[in-house]
Amino acid sequence: MRSNRHALNTALFLLPLVLAAQDKWGSRDGEITFFSSTPMEDITAVNPKVASVFVPSTGAIEFSALVKAFEFRKAMMQEHFNEDYMESDQFPKATFKGKVIAKSGDDLTRPGAHAVSVEGDLTMHGVTQHITVPATMTTAADGGIQAVCDFKVKPADHGIKVPSVVREKIAESLDVKVKIGYTKL
Repeated sequence: MRSNRHALNTALFLLPLVLAAQDKWGSRDGEITFFSSTPMEDITAVNPKVASVFVPSTGAIEFSALVKAFEFRKAMMQEHFNEDYMESDQFPKATFKGKVIAKSGDDLTRPGAHAVSVEGDLTMHGVTQHITVPATMTTAADGGIQAVCDFKVKPADHGIKVPSVVREKIAESLDVKVKIGYTKL
């Protein structure tokens, strides 16, 4: 009798963990692109190795991007980005932890495009800023979920200093695009 009760208690304890695991969607090959445009120079960098987890039932969402994984057109730009601006040896990751907020009654697992807001904490260069940005989550008939978000980031808001000698080549505000294709975990 005691072993049956123990088995039942164990099963009841593990059930929420199993159910939660069934609801997670993830990606290891998401993409973040940033673009800086000035009259002096345009700079684009792409990170095709962004990891993310999304839980539709709660809206919880997290991203993690290795700073050194950003790829630039010119090797010198990449070197300056990592050593002089982002100090990627000291601050190796950029992260976001927050929540997807759907319109009332909108089921994000239902096929179609869903306009949402994403709210949470963006941490770069050791500085965390709370942001709220619009996004689109599109659920395919086969169940895959695609998330796309465009927003702006000011390097100064994250303690990133741009030397005066190159200040005219780097925009005060960078255009950031996030694109993630989720599959069920």
